[in-house]
Amino acid sequence: MSEYLSGYSVSKLLKGYERREFSPVDVIQDAFKAIDAQQPLNAFCLVDRQLGLDMALASEKRWREGRPQGLLDGIPVAIKDTCTVKGWPTRFGSLTQGSAGSAEEDQPIVARMRESGAIFFCKTSTPEFAWKGITDSRLTGVTRNPWLRDRTPGGSSGGSAVAVAVGAAPLATGADGGGSIRIPAGFTGIYGLKPTAGLVPSYPSPLGTMAVVGPLSRNVHDAALMLEVISQGDARDSFSVPARNLSYVEALNAGIKGMRIGLSLDLGFGCTDPEVAEAVLGAADCFRSMGAVVDVVELDLRDMREAFQVLWAVGFTEILGRLPKRELHKVEPELRSQMDIAGRLSGMDVQHARRMCRVLSARLQNTFESHDLLMTPTTPVTAFEAGLLTPDSSRFPNWWDWTPYTWPFNMSRNPAASCPCGFSGEGLPIGLQLVGRWFDEETVLRASHAFEQARPFPLAR
Repeated sequence: MSEYLSGYSVSKLLKGYERREFSPVDVIQDAFKAIDAQQPLNAFCLVDRQLGLDMALASEKRWREGRPQGLLDGIPVAIKDTCTVKGWPTRFGSLTQGSAGSAEEDQPIVARMRESGAIFFCKTSTPEFAWKGITDSRLTGVTRNPWLRDRTPGGSSGGSAVAVAVGAAPLATGADGGGSIRIPAGFTGIYGLKPTAGLVPSYPSPLGTMAVVGPLSRNVHDAALMLEVISQGDARDSFSVPARNLSYVEALNAGIKGMRIGLSLDLGFGCTDPEVAEAVLGAADCFRSMGAVVDVVELDLRDMREAFQVLWAVGFTEILGRLPKRELHKVEPELRSQMDIAGRLSGMDVQHARRMCRVLSARLQNTFESHDLLMTPTTPVTAFEAGLLTPDSSRFPNWWDWTPYTWPFNMSRNPAASCPCGFSGEGLPIGLQLVGRWFDEETVLRASHAFEQARPFPLAR
Protein backbone atom coordinates (compact mmCIF):
# COMPACT_ATOMS: atom_id res chain seq x y z
CA MET A 1 0.00 0.00 0.00
CA SER A 2 1.21 3.53 -0.76
CA GLU A 3 2.51 5.62 2.12
CA TYR A 4 0.44 8.46 0.67
CA LEU A 5 -3.36 8.64 0.74
CA SER A 6 -3.13 9.78 -2.88
CA GLY A 7 -1.77 6.34 -3.76
CA TYR A 8 -4.80 4.50 -2.36
CA SER A 9 -7.14 2.81 -4.79
CA VAL A 10 -10.14 4.80 -5.98
CA SER A 11 -12.56 2.48 -4.19
CA LYS A 12 -10.61 2.84 -0.93
CA LEU A 13 -10.62 6.62 -1.26
CA LEU A 14 -14.35 6.76 -1.95
CA LYS A 15 -15.09 4.54 1.04
CA GLY A 16 -12.85 6.71 3.19
CA TYR A 17 -14.73 9.84 2.13
CA GLU A 18 -18.08 8.23 2.78
CA ARG A 19 -17.01 7.07 6.26
CA ARG A 20 -15.25 10.40 6.96
CA GLU A 21 -11.98 8.63 7.73
CA PHE A 22 -10.18 11.29 5.69
CA SER A 23 -11.15 14.00 3.23
CA PRO A 24 -10.24 15.03 -0.32
CA VAL A 25 -8.17 17.82 1.21
CA ASP A 26 -6.11 15.27 3.16
CA VAL A 27 -5.60 13.31 -0.05
CA ILE A 28 -4.52 16.25 -2.21
CA GLN A 29 -2.09 17.37 0.46
CA ASP A 30 -0.53 13.91 0.35
CA ALA A 31 -0.40 14.14 -3.44
CA PHE A 32 1.71 17.27 -3.13
CA LYS A 33 3.96 15.52 -0.61
CA ALA A 34 4.46 12.68 -3.10
CA ILE A 35 5.33 15.14 -5.86
CA ASP A 36 7.84 16.93 -3.65
CA ALA A 37 9.44 13.66 -2.55
CA GLN A 38 9.77 12.39 -6.12
CA GLN A 39 11.16 15.50 -7.82
CA PRO A 40 14.35 13.65 -8.93
CA LEU A 41 12.17 11.52 -11.23
CA ASN A 42 11.14 14.64 -13.18
CA ALA A 43 7.63 13.39 -13.88
CA PHE A 44 5.71 16.63 -13.35
CA CYS A 45 5.89 19.65 -15.66
CA LEU A 46 3.13 21.70 -14.00
CA VAL A 47 1.84 21.63 -10.43
CA ASP A 48 -1.15 23.83 -9.53
CA ARG A 49 -1.44 23.63 -5.76
CA GLN A 50 -4.13 26.28 -5.54
CA LEU A 51 -6.45 24.67 -8.06
CA GLY A 52 -5.89 21.26 -6.52
CA LEU A 53 -6.76 22.58 -3.08
CA ASP A 54 -9.79 24.52 -4.34
CA MET A 55 -11.19 21.45 -6.11
CA ALA A 56 -10.50 19.31 -3.04
CA LEU A 57 -12.31 21.78 -0.78
CA ALA A 58 -15.32 21.78 -3.11
CA SER A 59 -15.33 17.97 -3.12
CA GLU A 60 -14.97 17.85 0.66
CA LYS A 61 -18.05 20.06 0.98
CA ARG A 62 -20.07 17.81 -1.33
CA TRP A 63 -19.10 14.70 0.61
CA ARG A 64 -19.87 16.40 3.92
CA GLU A 65 -23.34 17.25 2.61
CA GLY A 66 -23.85 13.70 1.35
CA ARG A 67 -24.09 14.61 -2.34
CA PRO A 68 -20.99 13.45 -4.19
CA GLN A 69 -20.98 14.69 -7.77
CA GLY A 70 -19.99 11.53 -9.63
CA LEU A 71 -17.94 8.35 -9.76
CA LEU A 72 -14.63 10.20 -9.32
CA ASP A 73 -15.60 12.85 -6.79
CA GLY A 74 -12.49 13.77 -4.81
CA ILE A 75 -10.14 11.55 -6.83
CA PRO A 76 -6.83 13.19 -7.89
CA VAL A 77 -6.03 12.61 -11.56
CA ALA A 78 -2.68 13.43 -13.15
CA ILE A 79 -3.01 14.85 -16.67
CA LYS A 80 -0.53 14.17 -19.47
CA ASP A 81 0.72 17.40 -21.02
CA THR A 82 -0.84 16.61 -24.37
CA CYS A 83 -4.32 17.00 -22.86
CA THR A 84 -5.90 20.43 -22.71
CA VAL A 85 -7.24 21.56 -19.34
CA LYS A 86 -9.15 24.82 -19.16
CA GLY A 87 -6.97 27.46 -17.54
CA TRP A 88 -3.69 25.58 -18.00
CA PRO A 89 -1.16 25.79 -20.83
CA THR A 90 -0.46 22.70 -22.93
CA ARG A 91 3.21 22.62 -23.96
CA PHE A 92 3.55 19.12 -25.44
CA GLY A 93 7.10 18.87 -24.11
CA SER A 94 8.24 21.30 -26.83
CA LEU A 95 10.32 24.46 -26.72
CA THR A 96 8.10 25.70 -29.52
CA GLN A 97 5.21 25.80 -27.02
CA GLY A 98 7.13 27.32 -24.12
CA SER A 99 5.00 30.46 -24.11
CA ALA A 100 1.69 28.71 -24.78
CA GLY A 101 -1.31 30.45 -23.27
CA SER A 102 -3.99 28.91 -21.09
CA ALA A 103 -6.49 26.60 -22.76
CA GLU A 104 -10.01 27.94 -23.15
CA GLU A 105 -11.72 24.56 -22.88
CA ASP A 106 -11.17 21.03 -21.61
CA GLN A 107 -10.37 18.11 -23.87
CA PRO A 108 -13.35 15.69 -23.80
CA ILE A 109 -11.65 13.21 -21.45
CA VAL A 110 -10.90 16.05 -19.02
CA ALA A 111 -14.40 17.50 -19.27
CA ARG A 112 -16.02 14.16 -18.42
CA MET A 113 -13.79 13.71 -15.37
CA ARG A 114 -14.41 17.28 -14.23
CA GLU A 115 -18.15 16.61 -14.41
CA SER A 116 -17.57 13.51 -12.29
CA GLY A 117 -15.84 15.47 -9.52
CA ALA A 118 -12.19 14.60 -10.19
CA ILE A 119 -9.43 16.83 -8.84
CA PHE A 120 -6.86 18.28 -11.25
CA PHE A 121 -3.58 19.35 -9.73
CA CYS A 122 -0.72 18.55 -12.09
CA LYS A 123 0.43 17.90 -15.62
CA THR A 124 2.93 15.19 -16.41
CA SER A 125 5.99 15.15 -18.63
CA THR A 126 5.96 13.89 -22.21
CA PRO A 127 8.51 13.79 -25.03
CA GLU A 128 8.15 16.47 -27.67
CA PHE A 129 4.66 16.17 -29.16
CA ALA A 130 4.58 12.63 -27.70
CA TRP A 131 6.47 11.32 -30.70
CA LYS A 132 8.53 8.48 -29.17
CA GLY A 133 8.49 5.60 -26.70
CA ILE A 134 10.59 7.26 -24.00
CA THR A 135 10.03 10.42 -21.97
CA ASP A 136 12.56 13.21 -22.32
CA SER A 137 12.52 16.56 -24.06
CA ARG A 138 14.51 19.74 -24.44
CA LEU A 139 11.77 21.54 -22.54
CA THR A 140 11.46 19.34 -19.45
CA GLY A 141 14.57 17.15 -19.41
CA VAL A 142 14.79 13.42 -18.70
CA THR A 143 12.04 11.57 -16.80
CA ARG A 144 13.21 8.57 -14.76
CA ASN A 145 11.87 5.22 -13.60
CA PRO A 146 10.97 4.81 -9.89
CA TRP A 147 12.22 1.19 -9.89
CA LEU A 148 15.74 2.16 -11.01
CA ARG A 149 16.36 5.86 -11.43
CA ASP A 150 18.96 5.49 -14.14
CA ARG A 151 16.33 3.82 -16.37
CA THR A 152 13.57 5.24 -18.53
CA PRO A 153 9.90 4.87 -17.56
CA GLY A 154 9.10 4.50 -21.25
CA GLY A 155 6.80 6.85 -23.06
CA SER A 156 5.28 8.81 -24.28
CA SER A 157 3.02 8.81 -21.19
CA GLY A 158 6.04 8.27 -18.95
CA GLY A 159 5.29 11.14 -16.60
CA SER A 160 1.75 9.90 -16.04
CA ALA A 161 2.96 6.35 -15.40
CA VAL A 162 5.48 7.57 -12.82
CA ALA A 163 2.84 9.72 -11.11
CA VAL A 164 0.68 6.64 -10.58
CA ALA A 165 3.57 4.33 -9.71
CA VAL A 166 4.86 6.56 -6.89
CA GLY A 167 1.41 7.21 -5.42
CA ALA A 168 0.97 10.86 -6.41
CA ALA A 169 -2.39 9.93 -7.95
CA PRO A 170 -4.43 6.75 -8.31
CA LEU A 171 -5.31 7.67 -11.90
CA ALA A 172 -3.64 9.44 -14.80
CA THR A 173 -4.46 10.16 -18.40
CA GLY A 174 -2.37 8.71 -21.18
CA ALA A 175 -2.44 8.96 -24.95
CA ASP A 176 -1.37 6.05 -27.12
CA GLY A 177 -0.49 6.32 -30.81
CA GLY A 178 2.05 3.50 -30.94
CA GLY A 179 2.15 2.11 -27.42
CA SER A 180 2.39 5.26 -25.33
CA ILE A 181 0.08 4.01 -22.56
CA ARG A 182 1.19 0.38 -22.57
CA ILE A 183 4.97 0.90 -22.83
CA PRO A 184 5.29 3.04 -19.66
CA ALA A 185 2.76 0.88 -17.83
CA GLY A 186 4.95 -2.13 -18.57
CA PHE A 187 8.18 -0.35 -17.61
CA THR A 188 6.83 1.04 -14.31
CA GLY A 189 4.77 -1.94 -13.14
CA ILE A 190 1.28 -0.44 -13.33
CA TYR A 191 -1.86 -1.05 -15.41
CA GLY A 192 -2.54 0.78 -18.65
CA LEU A 193 -5.39 0.40 -21.13
CA LYS A 194 -5.52 1.59 -24.74
CA PRO A 195 -9.21 1.54 -25.65
CA THR A 196 -10.65 0.77 -29.07
CA ALA A 197 -10.28 3.76 -31.36
CA GLY A 198 -13.45 5.84 -31.06
CA LEU A 199 -14.60 4.59 -27.66
CA VAL A 200 -13.03 7.53 -25.81
CA PRO A 201 -13.27 10.75 -27.83
CA SER A 202 -10.02 12.53 -28.57
CA TYR A 203 -10.08 16.05 -29.91
CA PRO A 204 -7.94 17.19 -31.55
CA SER A 205 -6.29 13.96 -32.78
CA PRO A 206 -3.75 14.47 -35.59
CA LEU A 207 -3.01 10.75 -35.93
CA GLY A 208 -6.63 9.82 -36.64
CA THR A 209 -7.64 6.41 -35.32
CA MET A 210 -4.05 5.47 -34.44
CA ALA A 211 -3.95 7.70 -31.35
CA VAL A 212 -6.38 7.22 -28.48
CA VAL A 213 -6.60 8.40 -24.89
CA GLY A 214 -7.07 6.11 -21.91
CA PRO A 215 -6.33 5.38 -18.25
CA LEU A 216 -3.21 4.51 -16.29
CA SER A 217 -3.84 3.12 -12.82
CA ARG A 218 -2.48 0.95 -10.03
CA ASN A 219 -5.19 -1.67 -10.46
CA VAL A 220 -7.70 -2.89 -13.02
CA HIS A 221 -10.81 -1.81 -11.11
CA ASP A 222 -9.74 1.83 -11.14
CA ALA A 223 -9.05 1.76 -14.87
CA ALA A 224 -12.49 0.22 -15.48
CA LEU A 225 -14.15 2.93 -13.39
CA MET A 226 -12.30 5.71 -15.19
CA LEU A 227 -13.27 4.16 -18.53
CA GLU A 228 -16.94 4.33 -17.54
CA VAL A 229 -16.55 8.06 -16.98
CA ILE A 230 -14.58 8.96 -20.10
CA SER A 231 -16.20 6.70 -22.72
CA GLN A 232 -18.85 9.22 -23.75
CA GLY A 233 -19.33 10.32 -27.35
CA ASP A 234 -18.25 13.75 -28.56
CA ALA A 235 -19.27 15.12 -31.97
CA ARG A 236 -15.98 17.01 -32.37
CA ASP A 237 -14.20 13.67 -32.83
CA SER A 238 -15.45 12.26 -36.13
CA PHE A 239 -14.37 8.75 -35.07
CA SER A 240 -16.20 8.92 -31.72
CA VAL A 241 -18.98 6.39 -31.17
CA PRO A 242 -22.09 7.09 -29.08
CA ALA A 243 -21.92 6.27 -25.38
CA ARG A 244 -22.45 2.55 -24.83
CA ASN A 245 -23.57 2.99 -21.19
CA LEU A 246 -21.80 -0.14 -20.00
CA SER A 247 -20.57 -0.87 -16.49
CA TYR A 248 -17.03 -2.05 -17.02
CA VAL A 249 -16.69 -2.51 -13.26
CA GLU A 250 -19.63 -4.93 -13.04
CA ALA A 251 -18.06 -7.14 -15.71
CA LEU A 252 -14.79 -7.60 -13.81
CA ASN A 253 -15.74 -10.55 -11.62
CA ALA A 254 -17.28 -12.85 -14.24
CA GLY A 255 -14.17 -15.05 -14.28
CA ILE A 256 -12.26 -16.45 -17.24
CA LYS A 257 -13.06 -20.16 -17.16
CA GLY A 258 -13.30 -21.36 -20.75
CA MET A 259 -11.88 -18.13 -22.16
CA ARG A 260 -9.78 -18.80 -25.28
CA ILE A 261 -6.48 -16.94 -25.42
CA GLY A 262 -3.95 -16.99 -28.25
CA LEU A 263 -0.32 -16.61 -27.22
CA SER A 264 2.43 -15.10 -29.36
CA LEU A 265 5.85 -14.25 -27.96
CA ASP A 266 6.98 -12.36 -31.06
CA LEU A 267 4.09 -11.66 -33.51
CA GLY A 268 6.31 -13.34 -36.07
CA PHE A 269 9.01 -10.68 -36.16
CA GLY A 270 9.99 -9.48 -32.68
CA CYS A 271 13.05 -10.49 -30.71
CA THR A 272 12.00 -11.02 -27.09
CA ASP A 273 14.55 -11.16 -24.28
CA PRO A 274 14.57 -14.59 -22.57
CA GLU A 275 13.55 -13.28 -19.15
CA VAL A 276 10.63 -11.40 -20.68
CA ALA A 277 9.52 -14.52 -22.54
CA GLU A 278 9.81 -16.56 -19.35
CA ALA A 279 7.60 -14.12 -17.44
CA VAL A 280 4.95 -14.16 -20.17
CA LEU A 281 4.96 -17.95 -20.33
CA GLY A 282 4.51 -17.99 -16.55
CA ALA A 283 1.53 -15.67 -16.93
CA ALA A 284 0.08 -18.00 -19.56
CA ASP A 285 0.34 -20.89 -17.09
CA CYS A 286 -1.46 -18.75 -14.50
CA PHE A 287 -4.33 -18.16 -16.93
CA ARG A 288 -4.51 -21.90 -17.62
CA SER A 289 -4.71 -22.57 -13.88
CA MET A 290 -7.78 -20.32 -13.75
CA GLY A 291 -9.56 -22.30 -16.45
CA ALA A 292 -8.62 -20.38 -19.58
CA VAL A 293 -7.53 -22.23 -22.70
CA VAL A 294 -4.21 -20.78 -23.84
CA ASP A 295 -2.58 -21.96 -27.06
CA VAL A 296 0.15 -20.64 -29.32
CA VAL A 297 -1.03 -18.80 -32.44
CA GLU A 298 0.98 -18.23 -35.59
CA LEU A 299 1.04 -14.58 -36.59
CA ASP A 300 3.52 -12.74 -38.77
CA LEU A 301 3.12 -8.96 -38.77
CA ARG A 302 6.54 -8.00 -40.07
CA ASP A 303 5.05 -6.51 -43.23
CA MET A 304 3.32 -3.83 -41.12
CA ARG A 305 6.49 -2.04 -40.00
CA GLU A 306 6.92 0.05 -43.14
CA ALA A 307 3.27 1.11 -43.11
CA PHE A 308 3.55 2.23 -39.49
CA GLN A 309 6.65 4.28 -40.27
CA VAL A 310 4.85 6.00 -43.14
CA LEU A 311 1.81 6.89 -41.03
CA TRP A 312 4.02 8.05 -38.17
CA ALA A 313 6.13 10.30 -40.38
CA VAL A 314 3.11 11.81 -42.12
CA GLY A 315 1.24 12.37 -38.85
CA PHE A 316 4.07 14.21 -37.14
CA THR A 317 4.96 16.17 -40.26
CA GLU A 318 1.41 17.50 -40.21
CA ILE A 319 1.88 18.51 -36.57
CA LEU A 320 5.21 20.21 -37.22
CA GLY A 321 3.82 21.81 -40.37
CA ARG A 322 1.52 23.95 -38.22
CA LEU A 323 4.52 25.59 -36.57
CA PRO A 324 6.04 28.81 -37.91
CA LYS A 325 9.14 27.90 -39.90
CA ARG A 326 11.23 30.11 -37.62
CA GLU A 327 10.37 27.75 -34.74
CA LEU A 328 11.44 24.48 -36.38
CA HIS A 329 15.06 24.78 -35.24
CA LYS A 330 13.81 24.30 -31.68
CA VAL A 331 12.43 20.84 -32.50
CA GLU A 332 14.67 17.91 -31.60
CA PRO A 333 16.51 16.60 -34.68
CA GLU A 334 15.14 13.04 -34.55
CA LEU A 335 11.58 14.35 -34.62
CA ARG A 336 12.39 16.91 -37.29
CA SER A 337 13.78 14.09 -39.44
CA GLN A 338 10.23 12.75 -39.78
CA MET A 339 9.57 15.70 -42.09
CA ASP A 340 12.39 14.55 -44.35
CA ILE A 341 10.95 11.03 -44.45
CA ALA A 342 7.47 12.31 -45.23
CA GLY A 343 8.86 14.57 -47.94
CA ARG A 344 10.07 11.53 -49.86
CA LEU A 345 6.67 9.82 -49.76
CA SER A 346 4.00 9.92 -52.43
CA GLY A 347 0.25 9.96 -52.02
CA MET A 348 0.30 6.36 -53.17
CA ASP A 349 2.66 5.47 -50.30
CA VAL A 350 0.30 6.98 -47.76
CA GLN A 351 -2.75 5.32 -49.27
CA HIS A 352 -0.94 1.97 -49.26
CA ALA A 353 -0.08 2.41 -45.57
CA ARG A 354 -3.73 3.10 -44.78
CA ARG A 355 -4.74 0.01 -46.73
CA MET A 356 -2.28 -2.05 -44.68
CA CYS A 357 -4.18 -1.03 -41.55
CA ARG A 358 -7.27 -2.67 -43.02
CA VAL A 359 -5.23 -5.71 -44.08
CA LEU A 360 -3.95 -6.04 -40.51
CA SER A 361 -7.45 -5.73 -39.06
CA ALA A 362 -8.68 -8.52 -41.34
CA ARG A 363 -5.71 -10.71 -40.47
CA LEU A 364 -6.34 -10.31 -36.75
CA GLN A 365 -10.02 -11.01 -37.25
CA ASN A 366 -9.05 -14.52 -38.27
CA THR A 367 -7.34 -14.94 -34.89
CA PHE A 368 -10.30 -13.49 -32.99
CA GLU A 369 -12.74 -15.84 -34.68
CA SER A 370 -11.23 -18.65 -32.61
CA HIS A 371 -9.88 -16.70 -29.63
CA ASP A 372 -11.30 -14.17 -27.18
CA LEU A 373 -7.95 -12.51 -26.52
CA LEU A 374 -4.42 -12.34 -27.83
CA MET A 375 -1.54 -12.43 -25.31
CA THR A 376 1.95 -11.02 -26.01
CA PRO A 377 4.76 -9.35 -24.10
CA THR A 378 4.14 -5.61 -23.83
CA THR A 379 7.70 -5.00 -24.98
CA PRO A 380 10.55 -7.42 -25.78
CA VAL A 381 12.85 -5.63 -23.32
CA THR A 382 12.69 -4.10 -19.86
CA ALA A 383 13.46 -0.47 -19.01
CA PHE A 384 16.84 0.67 -20.33
CA GLU A 385 19.07 3.68 -19.73
CA ALA A 386 17.17 6.94 -19.37
CA GLY A 387 17.84 9.43 -22.14
CA LEU A 388 18.46 6.85 -24.85
CA LEU A 389 16.06 6.46 -27.77
CA THR A 390 16.77 2.73 -28.02
CA PRO A 391 18.50 0.17 -25.78
CA ASP A 392 20.71 -1.09 -28.62
CA SER A 393 20.91 0.83 -31.89
CA SER A 394 22.26 -2.16 -33.81
CA ARG A 395 19.44 -4.45 -32.65
CA PHE A 396 16.77 -1.75 -32.52
CA PRO A 397 17.60 1.15 -34.88
CA ASN A 398 14.61 3.24 -33.79
CA TRP A 399 12.08 3.28 -30.97
CA TRP A 400 9.41 1.41 -32.96
CA ASP A 401 11.87 -1.49 -33.37
CA TRP A 402 11.87 -2.21 -29.63
CA THR A 403 8.07 -1.78 -29.41
CA PRO A 404 6.93 -4.27 -32.09
CA TYR A 405 4.08 -5.63 -29.95
CA THR A 406 2.29 -2.34 -29.27
CA TRP A 407 2.00 -0.26 -32.44
CA PRO A 408 0.34 -2.99 -34.58
CA PHE A 409 -2.78 -2.61 -32.42
CA ASN A 410 -2.85 1.13 -33.01
CA MET A 411 -2.95 0.34 -36.71
CA SER A 412 -5.68 -2.27 -36.20
CA ARG A 413 -7.58 -0.19 -33.57
CA ASN A 414 -8.01 -3.11 -31.13
CA PRO A 415 -8.19 -2.52 -27.37
CA ALA A 416 -5.02 -3.57 -25.57
CA ALA A 417 -3.80 -3.46 -21.97
CA SER A 418 -0.50 -3.94 -20.18
CA CYS A 419 -0.48 -5.84 -16.87
CA PRO A 420 2.56 -6.35 -14.61
CA CYS A 421 3.57 -10.02 -14.85
CA GLY A 422 6.99 -10.32 -13.23
CA PHE A 423 10.46 -8.88 -12.79
CA SER A 424 13.79 -9.05 -14.54
CA GLY A 425 16.96 -10.12 -12.78
CA GLU A 426 17.64 -6.42 -12.11
CA GLY A 427 14.28 -6.02 -10.39
CA LEU A 428 12.59 -4.20 -13.27
CA PRO A 429 8.90 -4.79 -14.06
CA ILE A 430 7.87 -6.90 -17.05
CA GLY A 431 4.60 -6.22 -18.85
CA LEU A 432 2.05 -8.66 -20.28
CA GLN A 433 -0.17 -7.38 -23.10
CA LEU A 434 -3.77 -8.54 -23.56
CA VAL A 435 -5.47 -7.59 -26.83
CA GLY A 436 -9.21 -7.89 -27.47
CA ARG A 437 -11.75 -7.61 -30.25
CA TRP A 438 -12.98 -4.17 -31.26
CA PHE A 439 -15.06 -2.61 -28.48
CA ASP A 440 -14.63 -5.64 -26.23
CA GLU A 441 -12.91 -3.82 -23.40
CA GLU A 442 -15.03 -5.88 -21.00
CA THR A 443 -13.12 -9.06 -21.84
CA VAL A 444 -9.73 -7.35 -21.71
CA LEU A 445 -10.57 -5.89 -18.30
CA ARG A 446 -12.11 -9.12 -17.01
CA ALA A 447 -9.02 -11.16 -17.92
CA SER A 448 -6.73 -8.46 -16.52
CA HIS A 449 -8.66 -8.43 -13.25
CA ALA A 450 -8.57 -12.22 -12.92
CA PHE A 451 -4.81 -12.17 -13.45
CA GLU A 452 -4.42 -9.38 -10.90
CA GLN A 453 -6.38 -11.38 -8.32
CA ALA A 454 -4.18 -14.41 -8.91
CA ARG A 455 -0.94 -12.43 -9.12
CA PRO A 456 -1.40 -9.09 -7.29
CA PHE A 457 0.37 -6.22 -9.00
CA PRO A 458 3.47 -5.03 -7.09
CA LEU A 459 3.95 -1.35 -6.28
CA ALA A 460 7.06 0.75 -6.74
CA ARG A 461 9.26 0.96 -3.70
